[in-house]
Amino acid sequence: MLRFISHILNTSKKYCIWAITSCLLLAACKKDLLHYKAVQQLNSNTTVRLNSILFINDSTGFIAGGERFASSIILYTNDGGNTWAVDSFPDAGKELFGISQAPNGNLYSCGYDGKLLYSENGGQQWTFKQLTYDPFKKVVFPSVDKGLVIGGISFLAGYMVHINGQGDITQWDSLGYELNDIVMLNSHTGFISGYGAMQRTDDGGNTWHYLDIKGDNFTSIAVYHDDIWVCGYNGSILHSSDMGTTWERQRNGNDVTQASYHLSAILFKDAMNGWAVGEKGLVIYTDDGGKHWASYDGFTSEDLRCISFAPAGNILVAGDNGTLYSLRPM
Repeated sequence: MLRFISHILNTSKKYCIWAITSCLLLAACKKDLLHYKAVQQLNSNTTVRLNSILFINDSTGFIAGGERFASSIILYTNDGGNTWAVDSFPDAGKELFGISQAPNGNLYSCGYDGKLLYSENGGQQWTFKQLTYDPFKKVVFPSVDKGLVIGGISFLAGYMVHINGQGDITQWDSLGYELNDIVMLNSHTGFISGYGAMQRTDDGGNTWHYLDIKGDNFTSIAVYHDDIWVCGYNGSILHSSDMGTTWERQRNGNDVTQASYHLSAILFKDAMNGWAVGEKGLVIYTDDGGKHWASYDGFTSEDLRCISFAPAGNILVAGDNGTLYSLRPM
């Protein structure tokens, strides 16, 4: 009988602790819920997944996307992101993930199964190039004649291909983990993030060294001057104020007392104001450099894959099933 009573008391105690914790979490989420000044759904003229946004001036922008095994598309706008049209590329025929601009103005987009498109006239015409048959996610050009294309498969393999301006491969490197994002600050210094690791280069991508950061599948990097933020799929956000030498974990994605987030991309306007997006329409915001984050009202249930500033000062987010929105958060 005593054992039975003790069991009941212990069970009741555990339930009470769980109930109190749940109430606190719900109260915190409700208290921190933010509201947009304006939300506008834009017509993407497609139902495929949209992965990366790039504006090259106040009027012209592009969004790369497609279906994994079936199509390559690039959306383009000539009015600052208000309206969009679609270019499709049957020769490539696989999903595009990354899009960027080289120092000379050339545009590059990479995708699944080693597909590469580049344009030498501001996106009016695109040339298809087949790289190695690997899943690539991002492309950057530290200099006019040197590009870096990265990708991989979870914890199984990672790839970095060095290319020239015409997409010819000059070097192929293999790593032990998937690479998700790459940012080059100039022709020498840059960062890559991936499955459980992050690295830095100081020689234009020829050599890389690991940084003291781990604990998530790091999906996206944001940089403002010497400040660097990286977010992870499991909801972690880390910050460095000394170009990656030391790191502070601002949000622990493995903390069960915090809301569960799956983050895809992160963006900072300055040293204080930043946003991150993720699955099921998640958008979160910080106004203190990442120390505290709060979520916005939901406007879509689709997974969001990318976020970018638009020329008018608003924010664009895009994702699955052609999802494309213009947000004015404040």
